[in-house]
Amino acid sequence: MRIAIVSDIHGNLAALKAVVADIRHQGVDAVVNLGDSLSGPLLPLETARFLMLQDWTHLAGNHERQILELHPGSGASDAYARAQLTAPELAWIATLPSARQYNEDVFLCHGTPTSDLTGLLETADRHAGAADIEQRLGQVDASLVACGHTHVPRSVRSARGQLLVNPGSVGQPAYADDHPYPHAIESGSPDARYAIVERRQQQWQAQLAQRPLRPPQHGRTGLRQRPRRLGRRADDRLCLCIKANRLSPPADGATLLTPSCRTIRHVDHYP
Repeated sequence: MRIAIVSDIHGNLAALKAVVADIRHQGVDAVVNLGDSLSGPLLPLETARFLMLQDWTHLAGNHERQILELHPGSGASDAYARAQLTAPELAWIATLPSARQYNEDVFLCHGTPTSDLTGLLETADRHAGAADIEQRLGQVDASLVACGHTHVPRSVRSARGQLLVNPGSVGQPAYADDHPYPHAIESGSPDARYAIVERRQQQWQAQLAQRPLRPPQHGRTGLRQRPRRLGRRADDRLCLCIKANRLSPPADGATLLTPSCRTIRHVDHYP
């Protein structure tokens, strides 16, 4: 069996379509989406409608839950996504689990089997150790465990011999977070990430893939205008400068999103 894994699209429909075009040439039997599909300043509605038409297995990430549980303290990305979505899209994400047994050999989760806010293979900006990974896996004994949430592409073997795969992020190659301490995650390139897993000779193997993206031409999309509607100020957001793929504050109080700059501050709701 050969499966494509996508995760953490964050409303970046252009990146998603580029990945889908790539996957069409990979000869996969199925595609699974591990969640955090919509939240962000780009195209949450259009991304939701595109995903709803796909014959894929979908999970909800913490941001799908946060969109549904919106409150005055919610982050701007979740609030913007909620404002764009209509009843059918909200009803769809409400049906999605954060983890599920795909088949007897494969387990899917957004974060860990029991949490949509904890990374399985990462602890903040560091790789998780073997003991932490084992603890987070709990009783899950599937030969293949696919996880997302952290945006860090990684493939490891557990102490039990399981293959654990995080495909990285389709649509957000870097972000900043304040939990459990202020840190930044940077993938090292602006490429869209996904993974292909395949069972060969009774063992799962993974290929971490990346799809280079061409910035859209000005005037061809609404990307430049969208973030203005978020009302974010320069002093409470960060930008990802695509050419250098490093985090830096926007210059001169700018509140726009260009092909060389993406909004990336995460606001996750922890108990």
